[in-house]
Amino acid sequence: MYFLAVDQSTAATKAILFDRSLNSVDQESLPHKQIYPAPGWVEHDPEEIYQNLRAAVKQLIARHVDKQAKIVSLSLTNQRETFVIFDALTGLPLCNAIVWQCRRGEEICQSLSSNEQILHTKTGLKLDTYFPASKLLWLLRENPDIRRKLAEGSALFGTIDTYLIYRLTNGKCYATDHTNASRTLFYNINTLDWDQSLVDIFQIKFSRRPEIKEGSTLFGETNFGGALSKPIPIAGVMGDSQAALFAQRCFRPGTAKITFGSGSSILMNIGKSLALSERGIVTSLAWVHQTHPTYAFEGITNFTGSIITWLRDQLQIINAVEETESLARSIPDTAGVYLVPSFVGFSAPYWRPDAKAGIIGLTPSSTKAHIVRAALESIAYLLTGVLHQLADESDAELKTISADGGATQNRFLMQFVSDISRLSVRVSAIPVLSALGATMFGALGQNLFSSFEELEKMPFTFEIFQPQMPDRQAKSLYRGWEDAVSKILYEREDHENI
Repeated sequence: MYFLAVDQSTAATKAILFDRSLNSVDQESLPHKQIYPAPGWVEHDPEEIYQNLRAAVKQLIARHVDKQAKIVSLSLTNQRETFVIFDALTGLPLCNAIVWQCRRGEEICQSLSSNEQILHTKTGLKLDTYFPASKLLWLLRENPDIRRKLAEGSALFGTIDTYLIYRLTNGKCYATDHTNASRTLFYNINTLDWDQSLVDIFQIKFSRRPEIKEGSTLFGETNFGGALSKPIPIAGVMGDSQAALFAQRCFRPGTAKITFGSGSSILMNIGKSLALSERGIVTSLAWVHQTHPTYAFEGITNFTGSIITWLRDQLQIINAVEETESLARSIPDTAGVYLVPSFVGFSAPYWRPDAKAGIIGLTPSSTKAHIVRAALESIAYLLTGVLHQLADESDAELKTISADGGATQNRFLMQFVSDISRLSVRVSAIPVLSALGATMFGALGQNLFSSFEELEKMPFTFEIFQPQMPDRQAKSLYRGWEDAVSKILYEREDHENI
């Protein structure tokens, strides 16, 4: 028995094959282009993503022809807030996907600020352009033809999971799961359903909205356009951050994880009872299973792993992400250099969509090693601020944080996160856990595993990083970070007030 999973992330589409013991057998990954039409805007080509998905699966299966007949299901995990408008008849996208990092909805959010409290109470989220609603309104204002088609039902709205499932099932399944729906600003976390009053705030008219299904249930069948000899069921659909929480076995309230991706998400299981934060932490569905919700507090940073991509692709001071660790270790410290990565504004813990990035403390002796190390360290500083908020909001005594994602392979970064946060960091031996979490959830729904307890007992290999830096030094470095952030935020305010 084998499980096929697709992890459609911000940077790439991965196809992974797991065996019955949930070990990764093999994987294939294909990157897609990052499109920046204007400062602060980020888009993806949905057709490229879909074709990459098919190609990744085809290439993976071609290496394991003998296992094809034993594949029992496809599970899907995805970048959550990115959305697509696609044709109801063909499934083809009508425009580029607008990515969660994109800030083009800022002015709309400002104009709707009087609705912030009701939105927070019903959705658990903030009124911020990180989430799709404001950017969808922007898109419809700019494209009357798409607005008309959406209102009449010939065009459909969906997050990436919805779009890909629609394409994979030839339009037979128009659905999403609770974890993705809960990130749109259209979903009521109290009723576990779409809420028309929320849609009305954004003055959007839908003829149809995706059916919301429990992620462990069936979402149709697919053969990937003939890549498989027979269709397999789609079971196990979860947003990538929640899927990683599930894979880390954070099944009990107070357990938490960090997923290091293009942005980073810190999720903490808060149990079956809904709770709301007043200090910048958002509330989402961790999952819904057999009609019972599990809620989570989340702190989200929108530009962490993307910093390294920026160093490589835009600044061009590295050729590969693997170089960052050796460069960081080549110097004893940053010599007072701080990189504040608010390239597309700040989400948690500052929530300043207007912020711009900056590098503070450069001198004539600064080198690319100082900038690279400052970039890596900025990830730890940002996450530490979010961890402080999570601990305060939940009254939980965090001692250990589970970690996953590609950046966990950077041992310098993992040690620095532990040093600055003063927490033990438990790093999964499998860097990318989102695909595993979706697979586990789907297998649970198919009764291939009997319970959460059985999943919890499955083998799980990890490495633990403990704080090694003296407490005084860690606090001093963090104060320097806070000063650098203040310069970026408040000097911008002073400039705008001139």
